[in-house]
Amino acid sequence: MSDDTPSSPQNLPFFSEAVAAGFPSPAEGELQHKLDLNELCITNPVATYFVRARGESMRDAGILDGDILVVDRSLEARSGSVIIASLNGEFTVKILEKSGKRVRLLPANPDFRPIDITPESGAEYFGVVTCVIHRLRH
Repeated sequence: MSDDTPSSPQNLPFFSEAVAAGFPSPAEGELQHKLDLNELCITNPVATYFVRARGESMRDAGILDGDILVVDRSLEARSGSVIIASLNGEFTVKILEKSGKRVRLLPANPDFRPIDITPESGAEYFGVVTCVIHRLRH
């Protein structure tokens, strides 16, 4: 199998009853159908890739050091999108902000500063982050 061929579906059990994140509720969920994580996370397989996040600049957006990001190159980057960009050859994940002619990449952590995108910054767009895979246990 080549690297750009999507893997076969991995249908795993999916319980339709939501799990309370506050107070527990009686377990009423029934197995409704199978869920394929590829189907859930990937809408355009030929334009999708994965990348690991590094650092703390997107912490408040729920992107933590070591998380896997699902990125779709076919999506239009709009103001408010979490994107992968390259600045002078260095990759970063940030929130795109467009306001008039001003374009900035915003962190989601007050310890980091926004990055103004200028012609000199050598910025390139590499896709919109669509999902974050965050492990709670290793």
